[in-house]
Amino acid sequence: MTTPEIIDQIHKVILEDRRISAKSIAEKLNISREWVGSIIHEDLDMRKLSAKWVPKCLNADQKRQLWQSSEQLLKFFRRDPNDFLSRMVTMDETWLYHYDPETKQQLMEWRHSGSPRPKIPSAKIRWKISRLDFWNQDGILLIDYVPKGQTINAEYYLSLLVQLKDILKEKRRRKVTKERINKFSQNA
Repeated sequence: MTTPEIIDQIHKVILEDRRISAKSIAEKLNISREWVGSIIHEDLDMRKLSAKWVPKCLNADQKRQLWQSSEQLLKFFRRDPNDFLSRMVTMDETWLYHYDPETKQQLMEWRHSGSPRPKIPSAKIRWKISRLDFWNQDGILLIDYVPKGQTINAEYYLSLLVQLKDILKEKRRRKVTKERINKFSQNA
């Protein structure tokens, strides 16, 4: 028989450690696993949710800058739609995280319905590194893993743009040569 005391005991155990399993609660309180599950779900209205990474939202200034960049790109496209994609180079910065993985089960926490999802604790992150990718319509042009301790500033970006310029020159040279060979073989 479910009593308010047992419900309170289970709730207290969960609040002490939201990652505790129903089996561990049952063992701790010396009651059946099924009974614990019933109390957690029906009386406490709790579900076990897995932690997940949540993307960062843009602030108003970042949204404005994105809008202005989009407007500029649209002007370039209207000028010459056929040549637009061949001249476009895109860049993305990604943070790669490595953390001591706990199983998905170990990361799950008991939460009331409507509670926000738990966050992955930053203390578990062993290392993080920034990766910068540049690509165009033909594929990846440059991947750069930022060295640990390196600040990503204008000087660092400038050095990457110099590398990218050299890569684009070489690719363009090969593309022009390939086009000439194809044109020559069609005329022969």
